Amino acid sequence: MTVLQTESAVRSGVRPGVRTTGRIPVVVHAADPISRAGAVSQLKQCPGVELVDEPHPHAGAGPGAVAVVLTETVDAAVAATLRRLVRGGEARVVLVVERMREAELLEAVECGVAAILWRREATAPRLGQAVLAASRGEGDLPADLLGRLITQMGRLRRSVQGLPGFTPPGVTEREADILRLVAEGWDTAEIAAKLSYSERTVKNVLHGLTTRLHLRNRAHAVAYALREGYI
Repeated sequence: MTVLQTESAVRSGVRPGVRTTGRIPVVVHAADPISRAGAVSQLKQCPGVELVDEPHPHAGAGPGAVAVVLTETVDAAVAATLRRLVRGGEARVVLVVERMREAELLEAVECGVAAILWRREATAPRLGQAVLAASRGEGDLPADLLGRLITQMGRLRRSVQGLPGFTPPGVTEREADILRLVAEGWDTAEIAAKLSYSERTVKNVLHGLTTRLHLRNRAHAVAYALREGYI
């Protein structure tokens, strides 16, 4: 597969660099113009989304932006693009993929991908949901991919447990309560209201957990907690 390309703003109808206050800026990356046109068409139906074009093919999507990446699979070139997009926390990434093996799934999560969709399921409402979740820093994975991620993480954990000096890091009761609600699809505001916490507290707990356990994002944290039996 070739390096991901972004078509010109003139041909796509996407405004170059224009961002409307209160809307989520979204940049679309695809390997071919037909795939990109399809994604743009779907995203135009999503309320709260502002399609923008990158100032340079090798530039990041920009602070606060969501990058929607369409690809058949996650090869070395795509993985490099994913890392570039999330470098320094500049952009959240929604990956729309045709097929994915366990190793590629783990690599995508480790690259910092916030949400993953199967191309066959990427309708306008589903794509809009993923973009919204990514913009909030929340994970969004199909159930079958989540199960595969749990299995893959279990294999890695068993290999790590064999190393000298390994000690399970554990998950606190409060962290488990929050992760349980994340796994059920609740967003930050809903979790805060349910547990009588502030939204800042929920975010801080999740950030502390992912940092301590060296997890990439909420989806990674949920997969870990499920596998270890904490939720």
